Amino acid sequence: MISVMEDVKHKLMESVRTDNIVLPTLPEIALRVREAADDDDISIRGLADLIGSDAALTARIIQVANSPMARGINSIDNLPAAISRLGMTYSCNLAVGLAMRQLFQATNDKIDRRMREVWSHSAEVAAISNVLAKHYTRLESDQATLAGLTHQIGMLPILTYAQEHHIFLKDEESSDLDTLIDSLHPQIGELILRTWKFPEFLVTIPTTHLDLHRTSAKVDLADVVIVAKLQSYSGTQHPLASVDWSTVPAFTRLGLGTDMEAHDVEDLSAEMNAAIECLK
Repeated sequence: MISVMEDVKHKLMESVRTDNIVLPTLPEIALRVREAADDDDISIRGLADLIGSDAALTARIIQVANSPMARGINSIDNLPAAISRLGMTYSCNLAVGLAMRQLFQATNDKIDRRMREVWSHSAEVAAISNVLAKHYTRLESDQATLAGLTHQIGMLPILTYAQEHHIFLKDEESSDLDTLIDSLHPQIGELILRTWKFPEFLVTIPTTHLDLHRTSAKVDLADVVIVAKLQSYSGTQHPLASVDWSTVPAFTRLGLGTDMEAHDVEDLSAEMNAAIECLK
């Protein structure tokens, strides 16, 4: 007799295969910013007018511009100055990433809590990714931030499915929901990002960041997210907290050394914590 778990997994996988799965859509403000990013004629004032239509997003971008993430000297209090400090590309990617936060909410309390936990952890990984990319690579830190924010995006449709079908909502079923998420979210995550027309180097992050022993000719965003994710779990009870970092090639490709321990990034902890506060 087929179990509920196997039945749900089969239905979700079949939905993915036939392109019938209901995927989240980017918030309207994110879509408009994405379009603006492709407009060579867009000005700082024009982008500020666009982002400025969302008060919460405006406040958060100004917050980032005043944080250690931007390394500004003088405090600024307006959106055009924030965009000028961050740069147009950085501001666009940051706005898209931060706008996704509104997707992580649900009507069922348990699912809503799970979604908020997913966003919170994604924001933490994104913040650490930003700092690592800035200090240890030549990769764009805004792209690293976006990679961190989207690396678990595939969990959204699964949690939404559980809510809509009233399954795995009991406390004793949480481990079943975890198993379902672990088995399906990478594939669904890639599908979402491809549907959103994200660049390929971001589309693959939901799956590539899970391969801790992957090989690569040079450091890339997947390496940054891998290191950031392992760092985020340091000192916790999560299974990834017990991973021997010296066995993970991504640390070497970032130039951190195979014997790296948590104290090696201690000098960056304040910057990471500030970045986390800006993104959560």
